[in-house]
Amino acid sequence: MPSDLPIHSAATQSEAYATIAQAIRFLREHAREQPDLAVLADALGLSSFHLQRLFSAWAGVSPKRFLQFLSKQEARRRLRASASVLEASLASGLSGPGRLHDLMVTCEAVTPGEVAQGGAGLDILYGSGLTPLGQAFVALTPRGICRLEFLAEEAALAVLREEWPRARLCHKPDAAQRTLNAAFQRLPGSAPLHLLLRGSNFQIQVWQALLRIPPGDLASYGQIARALGKPQAARAVGSAIGANTIAALIPCHRVIRESGDFSDYRWGIERKQALIALEAAQNWL
Repeated sequence: MPSDLPIHSAATQSEAYATIAQAIRFLREHAREQPDLAVLADALGLSSFHLQRLFSAWAGVSPKRFLQFLSKQEARRRLRASASVLEASLASGLSGPGRLHDLMVTCEAVTPGEVAQGGAGLDILYGSGLTPLGQAFVALTPRGICRLEFLAEEAALAVLREEWPRARLCHKPDAAQRTLNAAFQRLPGSAPLHLLLRGSNFQIQVWQALLRIPPGDLASYGQIARALGKPQAARAVGSAIGANTIAALIPCHRVIRESGDFSDYRWGIERKQALIALEAAQNWL
């Protein structure tokens, strides 16, 4: 996520996102007609003025500029522009130590023994809260965030229990909201966010590669595969990306098809496009 999101209350941002998502959905469904701002505002039941203000407050740019970041032509241009530099940085970053990208994220992997024990002796705090992209569920351990998903709490909790059947789960909504605030409103001097990753060796390699993609940049599945030294593994990269359970912080939304299509996203294509355009907008400002 960008570090300089417009600062408003979490509730205001979350409410605004619902309209942003409707706008993205409408424009995708009516792409051939290329509706202008007035048509879009009317479809959303808003005035053009109100829609302009909403986008400016949520993303810092006008609706027109925001939506330009979502065109297939712009996506392809950004892929071409970043290709050589990105693959070089991914390759060097994967072999180098240190913190990952400018969000100051650090991560470590769950050991096979810890997986086999089902989380015995592990305390996991969990809860739901509001973010600029709607309500999210987060689970955190003393070693870091282990899940961050845009799911209803009941469904996310069921998966968490299945994944860690012997862990002690404690509902802490206040801690969850503080964690989400830290994740989505990164301020100068903020402490690093720690992530606890659970996956195969290959999945963790892919997720670490994603952490090397700067906010506002895009990569293709093929670029990630080549950076890993496995140029034929683009499909496997896609599967690993689809298995990511830490939304936004592990930026699987920054990976698209080489054609410029945005491809699928486990938390909704509108949310993926909103994240991509929001980060591009913050880089553009």
